[in-house]
Amino acid sequence: MLRLRTLTSTAPVSQKVFRRASPYYRPFRLCLRSAHDQATTPESDVYHGPLASTFRRLKIFSLFSLALTTSVSPLILIIESPLPDSARYALAATAVLTSGVSTGLVSWCGAPYVSSARKLVDGSAIEMETKSLFLKSRFTKVYDPAFLVDTGRFFAKYELAEKLSTSAHKKSASETPIEETVAETRDEAGALLGRWIVKWEGQEGHCRQVGKVNRYFNIHEELMPFRFR
Repeated sequence: MLRLRTLTSTAPVSQKVFRRASPYYRPFRLCLRSAHDQATTPESDVYHGPLASTFRRLKIFSLFSLALTTSVSPLILIIESPLPDSARYALAATAVLTSGVSTGLVSWCGAPYVSSARKLVDGSAIEMETKSLFLKSRFTKVYDPAFLVDTGRFFAKYELAEKLSTSAHKKSASETPIEETVAETRDEAGALLGRWIVKWEGQEGHCRQVGKVNRYFNIHEELMPFRFR
């Protein structure tokens, strides 16, 4: 469970000082705000992925192909044919399986692609929009871009870090672990889908996922109208 503390608590003074001084600490109340509650970002400062429409068409074609294959495959079993029943079942299953695998690959390749991104005007947080296989928008807000690191995943450029270390002069005098939300994903209606939470222990933070949060991002950093990291 995420442990919440405020500066008015009875925690030692060293803990309070760390929470004011650390650039990684953010009050948990900020994490509960919907992406739609933020101030509007000027259109000139919004990033638009150049391949967003391409991925959209590819997903539509893939879903249409899967639906068509699934609906037509039973005809292989109905139409008279010299093939034995086992062969016809195998043929129908192969057609559906092949279409399903291709649709899954399209979903996996396109899931991290960022169709739009903006830097929120009330802080350093970045909000990125991705699309699901069924073209549903997913809004991932990263409160601290320092947690976005290079990734080895194909078709993605950045990922939310599993671990992050602070420099020696930022070390806390407190030995009590501090937890905070560094990223969260919401759907089109603003409903929370998942969070990426870091637990600080001294100079090192360990992250974990709660719910379903988008962790990987494919973005053209050179085309962004603002500084990404």
